[in-house]
Amino acid sequence: MPLQNRVDPFGVIRAVPERGRFTGNRGIIHDPETKTLLKKRWALQAWIICLCQFRNARREPMGRNRGGKAGWTELFFLDEVTALAAGHRPCFFCRRERATDFVSRFGKAFGIPETRAPMVDKQLHRERLASGGQPPPVTVPELRDLPDGAMIADGDTAYALRSGRALEWSFAGYAGPIAFDRFAGRPLRVLTPAATIAVLRQGFAPAWHPTADT
Repeated sequence: MPLQNRVDPFGVIRAVPERGRFTGNRGIIHDPETKTLLKKRWALQAWIICLCQFRNARREPMGRNRGGKAGWTELFFLDEVTALAAGHRPCFFCRRERATDFVSRFGKAFGIPETRAPMVDKQLHRERLASGGQPPPVTVPELRDLPDGAMIADGDTAYALRSGRALEWSFAGYAGPIAFDRFAGRPLRVLTPAATIAVLRQGFAPAWHPTADT
């Protein structure tokens, strides 16, 4: 049975076979004996996006990876677009260049000359759906003003926006693009936190799953 450590764009942690292209964490939120999640879904405000392969590091997912203790709980995402929608941001340890770029663009977006990662984490924690944020509604005309890489929801279905079209999301990848007009009359919500939307507007280009190109 797959472990419950795959994250969807709503920030919910699920158990599915597909692993995805990125890992990350929210601190220690699992029991290494049973390899199951604790009741809490985060242990800190810094929710990060990491590389699945970094140097020669080897970990046992949801096992004991810190001197016999649990260590951080490995979470997995289809791609960076998904992780950003769930409220995560790049890791400074294994993805320093990307993390520096993200934080720098956050500073430009909000006029903060010396931005630090904890500032970003605090803002994201207020906005991300999985930690209590409220996804704002969005109309079909407003979709055209959202940047590529933003994600929206139509009910329980998530879509990523790219080149003026919407790509339906699943743990296996994206379906073919559909026109925004297909959402007419639907109660849409923006999943990607507002702070991350601002970073995307500043030119941050997230990594997409290959199915987005088909």
